[in-house]
This record gives sequence, C-alpha cells and structure tokens, in this order.
Amino acid sequence: MTEPAPGLKSDTDPLLGLDTNRLHRTLGKPELAWLVTRIRKRAAEGGDLTGTITLAEAGAEQRRAVDLLLGRAPSRGRSLTVPLGQLDQLVRDSGLHHGGLRAAVEALTGPIADRRAQAAAEQAAWDAAFAPLAELAQRSEIVALWWQQQQRSAGALLRRLSASDPKRAHQLAMTAAEVLSALPAVDGATLPVFAARLTGDAHALDPGRPLGTLVYAAIESWATAKQQIDTIAVPRAELRRQVWAQAGVSLDELSTRVLVLGLPGNPRSPLGRMLSACHETGEPCVLTLRQLSRDDTSSLGTDGRDVFVCENPAVVEAAAGLLGNQCPPLVCVEGHLSVAARVLLTRLSKKGSRLHYHGDFDWGGFRIATTVFAMADASTQPWRFDTAAYLEAADRGLGTPLTTGEPCDTPWDPALRTALTARHVRIEEEHLLPELLADLRAG
Repeated sequence: MTEPAPGLKSDTDPLLGLDTNRLHRTLGKPELAWLVTRIRKRAAEGGDLTGTITLAEAGAEQRRAVDLLLGRAPSRGRSLTVPLGQLDQLVRDSGLHHGGLRAAVEALTGPIADRRAQAAAEQAAWDAAFAPLAELAQRSEIVALWWQQQQRSAGALLRRLSASDPKRAHQLAMTAAEVLSALPAVDGATLPVFAARLTGDAHALDPGRPLGTLVYAAIESWATAKQQIDTIAVPRAELRRQVWAQAGVSLDELSTRVLVLGLPGNPRSPLGRMLSACHETGEPCVLTLRQLSRDDTSSLGTDGRDVFVCENPAVVEAAAGLLGNQCPPLVCVEGHLSVAARVLLTRLSKKGSRLHYHGDFDWGGFRIATTVFAMADASTQPWRFDTAAYLEAADRGLGTPLTTGEPCDTPWDPALRTALTARHVRIEEEHLLPELLADLRAG
C-alpha cells in the first residue's frame, strides 16, 4: 500500500480520523476509476464485497495501478482480476479507512445507496398502500372481481391517481375501501348524497376526482362481469348511469325511474293520489326516485298484497290495454334494475307484499332475475319462470336460437340453467304474453 509522499501535509477528517489526501492518492487514481465504479455498483445492488472483480481488457497503466495497490509483483495477460477480500483487508490494515473497502469508496465518491434494500422498502410501502383494497377483496364481491382479476391495472391506476406517492395511495385506498364496503347501497341515495355521507364531500365521487375514478373502476369491472352491461354499445354517460345503478346509487333523483300499473295508492299523500288516479283510469305510471324518496311506503296502497314484477314494458302495455283498472299491482324493471326499481321493490317486500317475478328466458334475463330474487329475499317467487315453464314453452316451439350471453346460475331454480343450456332456445316475455295476461286477470 502506498504511503504519503515525504513532506506532504495530511488533510485529516477530524470526525473519522481519515486522511482524505492519502485516500485520493491511493484509491482515487484515474487508472482505478473502473474498479471504484464496479465496487459501487456491486454494493448498490446489495452484493457482498467478496470474490473478485475482473476487467477483461486492461491497459498497462490500469494493471500497474492495481499491482501497486495490492503490493504484488507485476502481473501479465489481457484481463485483470482484483480479489476484493484481500483489498478490503489491505484498506483496514493500512489505516486507509478503518471501515474497510466500502467505507473507503463512500468516503471517496459519496454514499452508496442500497438499491435492493430501497426496492424492498418501496415494495413494502406499496404493499401497505394496496392493503385496504386487498383485504376488502376477501369479503366484497365488488372489489374481488376487480382487484383479483385486474390487480396489475388496478394497482397502476392507484399509483397514477396518487402521483406515485405510497402514503397518498394508502389514504386513497383506505377511503375507497370505506366507500366500496358500503355498496351496493340499499336506500336509493343519489351520488352526491352518498359521497357526502361517506367522505364529507358531495363531489368526492365525481368523474375526474381521484376517489371517484378509483371507486368507479371497481364497480364498472364488477357490473360488467356480473350484469353483462355492454360497454361497447352503451354511450359512456349512460354506461356510467347503469354502473352506478347496479351498485344501488343514482346519479340524480329524476332520471332514474320505474314503470308501474295497478298500484292502488291512497288519498293521504301526493304520490298516493297520483297512483290512485292512474289506477282508477287503468293507466301505467312512471315513478321517479325523487317521488319515492319523498313519500312513505303507505302511499303505495299495496300492504300485504301480491305484486307481479316483469322485465319488459310490453307486458305492462298489454295489461293496460286488456285489463285496465282491473290489473293487479304490476311493476316493470325495464331490463337492468334502476335505483328507483330497487327502492320500490324493497319497500313492497318490507311492507309484506309477495313478489312474483317473470323475465326473459336467456342469460341476461337470468342475471336480472338473480338481482331481484337476492334483493327482495324470500318474499319473491318465480312467476312462470322456472324449469317447467321453460320446457313447456320450448316444447311448443316458442322462442329463437340462443346465440349470445355468458351462462350463469339460476339460484331460484338451479335446473333452469341446465335446461337452457340443453335446449339453447331463448324465450322472451313477449312469447308468453297470453299466459302472463291470464295470470294477471286471475290475480
């Protein structure tokens, strides 16, 4: 190991007892720059400074500098190998740096970041940031379908919305988990009211807001997978309305509606008087969420009465034309349930009405039916919507070939899925209008 030149003043670091002039003269030579760079790189990657470092094509000056550094006889050949363990011991024994080779290189060129440790720490921080949503995915179907099947894109979205800040991402994920755990909503709240209730900010779930973007991504994934919403054919604004409706939240109180016929109503409230007038004249009536939210259940006039529920407006139109004011209470969900339809059916069920549901015999119709049966619990029964009814209609030659839709279970009648799969015939409500109308007349 080289010593300071005679008479050269030593520049000593008083905190480390380090002769920095000597360090630079010994290890900081230009001919050793490649070695210092390679040592820094290995240390930064978390590697031990053991083994060897080899320079494949060494110049004469580089070779001479290494030989002098190690105190060995001149070496030969094209490659140049440096034993790091030996070099580390020489650094310590010579007093060049009591901390060894790594410490000497850091004193010479600056602190060495441990990239492996940094990467591990960063990954741990992001794991903690993702934890609220990952944990909620274990008990929430809405989050599970999104987080487990699209975790990479979901994680990328959370990173982007938080400007790649794990702390900010963790807070955003915690708030999103709180909102998502309250879905599907059951009280017919509008989006601003729901947002204010959960976050204190009525606009927190608006499009373009970080929380609104993250929560909507989860429910859109869930609604698309479970409800078969056509994300291509439906305009973006309408898609957003349908997605939130599947989660039980309306964008506003006026655009969500439900079609009814034959609800008796009563004269004690504005909604009851409107229903009563429509009932007397045998006319269908459209109820908005605003009307349902501002009146009590008794205004419906259906306490304890059976209520028929259909999927398509054609049934209501035919019933109004044939039965008029003699039609029993009939509700039409018009495809995927609006928030208004959810609120109405839930109220009817809670007031003791037994619901009888019929829809299209196809995969989309089965998904809608599953929502109705699950929402209104045991008070809902199939209305000509079971295996026997399907097979009887198929045997009569009704329906058309079933060519679209993803198969799904039919919890109210498990054999119905098997029957539709076997027959592969789609039977819409319109095919069964005579039978449905006969039931309504008898009802």
